[in-house]
Amino acid sequence: MSEVSRRDFLAGAASAAAASSLAAGPAAAAETGVEAFISGLRGARVFDLGFVWDSRSPVLSLNPPYAFALNATHRQTHEVFGSAPGSQVSWTSEILYFSGQHGAPTIDAIGHIGRNLKLHGGVDAVAATARPDGIGNGLGIETFPADLLLSRGVLLDVARVVAGGRPDPLPPGFAITAKHLEDAARAHGVQVQRGDSVLIRTGWGQYFGKDNALYLGEKSPGPGVDGAGWLASQGVRLTGADTATYEVRPAVHGAELFPVHMLLIADNGIYLVENANLEELGAAGAHLFGLVVPPLRIRGASGSPLRMLALTPKTS
Repeated sequence: MSEVSRRDFLAGAASAAAASSLAAGPAAAAETGVEAFISGLRGARVFDLGFVWDSRSPVLSLNPPYAFALNATHRQTHEVFGSAPGSQVSWTSEILYFSGQHGAPTIDAIGHIGRNLKLHGGVDAVAATARPDGIGNGLGIETFPADLLLSRGVLLDVARVVAGGRPDPLPPGFAITAKHLEDAARAHGVQVQRGDSVLIRTGWGQYFGKDNALYLGEKSPGPGVDGAGWLASQGVRLTGADTATYEVRPAVHGAELFPVHMLLIADNGIYLVENANLEELGAAGAHLFGLVVPPLRIRGASGSPLRMLALTPKTS
């Protein structure tokens, strides 16, 4: 399916249905158009780009620990802890110790990363985080733009291109350059446009929860400074990958640590997604799609877990 037909697969169906019902009046046409739009959405193929998160999920030592436990069970709460015989009701609840840096996928807020104690836009990083109730200056995850909740998504399956079409993961420490990204786009027949969300498959999602030592090790593939600079020059607004830190590790560029995070987030205000599950999307050869990215609106948070989805026509 061509790039144009992918882009228009919902709009075309809705427009045709609305046009055919104009004779029945504006209200009927509007209702028919909405029904066609809903039908088109239901007809999409949905790729769930997440892993199940639990106590066995890989968490970098730099991030807070994760903990989960039920604090009330159905046996305990049945009939309101036994105080209301005959009421029949029971419930359960839990206590979570959860950080904005937990989740699979997880997204970094723009205020998560600074360069020389400056956040994106030149905001004073010390002042913006002087209060314990969160990042200030509108740089917490609660200000994630509404128009990025649904965006044009592009998958650049660098691993598959480098491996000659096989699904093999990239080797540890493999730095993805601008040329790798350009080669992948050319191989997939897609163009990265301004405002896009670009996901990069390294193949390391295969290790999530299965080989956490390797997944969290000192070396993993990802974009280096050259590749990140290319993404910024294309005007992307969000980018993600299937590794714990997005960028290549060791995350070093001269004296800089985590240089890609600084370049993308602090310098250019580009959102970063980590721990994405891109295996099914890559295997399907779906390189252009509608991307749904719904972070929680937690005021001042450094990030959020996601239930990220990719939507394509079922024929793609």
